[in-house]
Amino acid sequence: MKKYTTIICALFLSFAFTSNAQQTPAPKQSEAISIEGATAHLGNGEVIENSLVMFEGGKLTFVGYANQKIARKGTIIDAKNKHLYPGFIAPSKALGLIEVNAVRATNDQDEIGEIIPHVRSLIAYNSESKLVESMRPNGVLIGQITPNGGRISGTSSIVQFDAWNWEDAAIKVDDGIHLNWPTTFRKGQWWIGEPKGFIPNKEYQKQVDKVLNFISNAEAYGKSSAKEINPAFTAFQGVLNGSQKLYVYANGEKEIIDAITRLKKEKIAELVLVGGYEAHKTASLLINNNVPVLVQFTHNLPSFEDDDYDLPYKLPKLLVDAGLLVGIQNGAASNFQTRNLPFYAGQAAGQGLDKEVALQLISGNTAKILGIDSMYGTIEIGKSATLFISSGDALDMRTNQLSHAFIDGRNISLETHQTKLWKRYMKKYNGK
Repeated sequence: MKKYTTIICALFLSFAFTSNAQQTPAPKQSEAISIEGATAHLGNGEVIENSLVMFEGGKLTFVGYANQKIARKGTIIDAKNKHLYPGFIAPSKALGLIEVNAVRATNDQDEIGEIIPHVRSLIAYNSESKLVESMRPNGVLIGQITPNGGRISGTSSIVQFDAWNWEDAAIKVDDGIHLNWPTTFRKGQWWIGEPKGFIPNKEYQKQVDKVLNFISNAEAYGKSSAKEINPAFTAFQGVLNGSQKLYVYANGEKEIIDAITRLKKEKIAELVLVGGYEAHKTASLLINNNVPVLVQFTHNLPSFEDDDYDLPYKLPKLLVDAGLLVGIQNGAASNFQTRNLPFYAGQAAGQGLDKEVALQLISGNTAKILGIDSMYGTIEIGKSATLFISSGDALDMRTNQLSHAFIDGRNISLETHQTKLWKRYMKKYNGK
């Protein structure tokens, strides 16, 4: 009986994974492709009406106007009255590290420990995640896969969203380490008699000192000839020598000021502020220290009663107007909501930010902040052909309907579990 039970379970699991697995990754580009007639939004602030974009071997070979006398190559895609965009980039998310919150076996986003820079998110990345594939129909084609939890969460990597495994997916391996800066206020634990709401964090300075002591010890370790390897200190050497970025999560004005000033004193060259709810109050400090901001998602409510009601909506514009390099990240929202990334940028445009500048917040700017702008983020000759065609404005959820998407020149599938359900139930109601 046990034997038959094992066989039945195996068959059930095989069927489940076969029927629910991600679409088969596209093969390498085998012939040239020419996209003609689209309004091309290059991701660097430029727009080309009636464009011609060609790519071969996964690289862009021509970007210009369709009326130029140049021979079209390979397959020609007529994109007249449509729009062409670079693939959008989602930073600082745990996509592929967790599938079902209530199922512990699918949750690899938070490892045990407070200071664990040596924990690498990439090797836990599930390229066949249903959440990952659901990003593509909205044009989100690249992501920074980031661990959560603890004080120093671990090391992120940047991947593209159409791959067999994490090795195939990787664009930039171990690009940076993520630090959750302590907060000056914390939520009261009412179940032990503390007031509800926010109360002063009496451990703030102690927590800051712990972070700085770790950095000092890691620096000393790197200068010594240690007989035993310390994984945490070893992993942090890239931050200390500038080959990796340190992503610092902080929202309050005091926390941002403390984090930037203290970490710069530790001679950490590559800092990125993540969150930055009150970054507009510290703009001069951030500019003087060359610190870009991955600002929180715009579909949010104000954090405090005396904040402007529309502060989350207009914050990207405030930071851009101040002269900062800004990208948008999904903040504390659920992983699946990362698919709304283009509409966060659209919200910023609705607050008065130029539409092409808003586009840069999820393409060219984010690529610069992550250090992948030499190949991704904009539509320019010599860069990766990672782009998509939409029937309308990609920053508007009403018109962002993709017909084609390419990653490194590969014509990828736009089918997902959600699109299958949509088609299924559209037939149901159309049939009545």
